[in-house]
Amino acid sequence: MVDLVDIEGAAGRLSGIAVETPLLRNAELDQSAGGRVLLKPESFQPIGSFKIRGAYNLLSQLSAEAARHGAVAWSSGNHAQGVALAGKLLGIKTTIVMPEDAPQAKLNNTRRLGGEIITYDRYTEDREAIARRIAAERGAAIVPSYDHPHIIAGQGTVGLEIAKQSQALGLPVEQVLIPCGGGGLTSGCTVALKACLENVSVFTVEPEHYDDTAKSLESGQRVSVSQTTPSICDALLAESPGKLTFEIMHRLGVRGLVVTEEEIRNAIRFAFRHLKLVVEPGGAAALAAILAGKLDTKDKTTAVVLSGGNIDVELFAEIQAELT
Repeated sequence: MVDLVDIEGAAGRLSGIAVETPLLRNAELDQSAGGRVLLKPESFQPIGSFKIRGAYNLLSQLSAEAARHGAVAWSSGNHAQGVALAGKLLGIKTTIVMPEDAPQAKLNNTRRLGGEIITYDRYTEDREAIARRIAAERGAAIVPSYDHPHIIAGQGTVGLEIAKQSQALGLPVEQVLIPCGGGGLTSGCTVALKACLENVSVFTVEPEHYDDTAKSLESGQRVSVSQTTPSICDALLAESPGKLTFEIMHRLGVRGLVVTEEEIRNAIRFAFRHLKLVVEPGGAAALAAILAGKLDTKDKTTAVVLSGGNIDVELFAEIQAELT
């Protein structure tokens, strides 16, 4: 399992690598929520998402012999960029298996950072199986997207920062909403938040049709969902939560929320028009839950993680042009 010591250790390794993103407030959002909303914009990271935290924490702990053989990962784009940047900083060759329909911005950025990309069809092929085959052929280390203690601890530094920053503001958070794919970010953050704050509640937020974590948390066992329904939330399209991430979330009492594609589009518009922030669909899921009233926020202090900002220009322009 992962504990606060692991997350504090990750924070030390990430010093000077990951940005300690601020907590932001907005009068329009506070008014809409009827309470105090603290936004954690992980889109400010050098790769535009929180994923550098976990990737660097894992790769930086490889032995010299393991690092020499390189690393292989699978990702829709944000983890890919995190692994590619971490590899570049540490001098480790990286290969990432990415869906052929991944946002062009994420494909381009991964290549720019030096990652070798191998594409696959997300609807007919198994990305993990492809990645594990490549790793076996090359003797390379595997860097999972979420279900690994070092990944979870790295992502947990987001929660550690939220706890410390909100306390410093005199506004210790009472509830935290986190976009969720496989659960690495949520599980790590929950460990840190529960260790630092009394009575804090944590909620995952997922897009409709991909609410595997919400269903798993409700049933008490891991549940899988079909991956045949298209969604703009490429970063959150996990079939089921990870084994380790689910165990942590379930043990610590995390609960799940679900938002629609239109609610996510509305959140992207709101972020740009009122917050002056560019947020990708998956990264906007938690904000969408606040704006759609999925949770009681009246007179409460709520933290919202904006997990990424890597959105293709065409999709962003389309969403902004929609009438509301």
